[in-house]
Amino acid sequence: MEDCIIIGAGPAGLTAAIYLARYHLSIRLFDCGSSRAALIPRTHNHAGYPEGIAGVELLRRMLAQAELYGAVREAAKVTRLEPVADGFIVHAGARRVATRSVLLATGVVNHRPEGLEDAVHDPALARGLLRYCPVCDGYEVTDTRVGVIGTGDHGMREALFLRGFTRDVTLIAPDVEHRLDAACVAKLEEAGIARVDGPCGGYAIEGDRIALDTAHGRMAFDSLYPALGSRIRSDLAVAAGAAATAEGCLEVDDHQRTSIPGLFAAGDVVKGLDQISNAMGQAGVASTTIRNMLSAQRAIWR
Repeated sequence: MEDCIIIGAGPAGLTAAIYLARYHLSIRLFDCGSSRAALIPRTHNHAGYPEGIAGVELLRRMLAQAELYGAVREAAKVTRLEPVADGFIVHAGARRVATRSVLLATGVVNHRPEGLEDAVHDPALARGLLRYCPVCDGYEVTDTRVGVIGTGDHGMREALFLRGFTRDVTLIAPDVEHRLDAACVAKLEEAGIARVDGPCGGYAIEGDRIALDTAHGRMAFDSLYPALGSRIRSDLAVAAGAAATAEGCLEVDDHQRTSIPGLFAAGDVVKGLDQISNAMGQAGVASTTIRNMLSAQRAIWR
């Protein structure tokens, strides 16, 4: 039986692996290879990297550090968590692995605009023409032309956030017309944010800009932000009985404990600021709580 199985190998999962391995615990890291951090071309707000670091490289370094202390990573997709008397049975394909505790660090998946194919999406993301996190990289679009695909309160809030970096912000409806109440319209007009109806389509990289078709004709931007929300990957925990918000974020206490004893969660799967630094901090708290929980259950003296 493992002391802890970590599900997800993004910044939260890898930080937990480093902590737990250094606590001399028996751990296993299951990774299906879809960390959102791997999509970051270069992050400039992660402390300690003044020149920035690519998401793939950050994950590589973190995994190497975890493996240095004995953490074991397996490429596998977990399909079920089964709570049992002394912990959990983790189902990964045909495999069944027993563990005393589980840390879920499965993150979220961004909703991309409909019709934006990989052939445009991936190079646009790599070049900074397409961005998903204004908290992470709003600084990089300072004084440039920015489009935000979204509507309603969520789209308005993201457009207003980006307005703090540039005067040239356009909010584009993903469907035919905007769904904005009078209060949203007033705030957008006060900030000088243009509104354009959809539908959106015809995405292409044109020179140094990303272009798309709208109801107002073809438009091009230095950067385009989809403000379409995300899917929280909490299904495993919810199916096992863990409490979650209406949006699907797992509910945890100050020690990252879910409503199921022995099941912990950290990172974007938990409600809060979706940032690498926040995920790492939550993982450190969860890992130390796991260590202390196991110590209380049995002697772990060396």
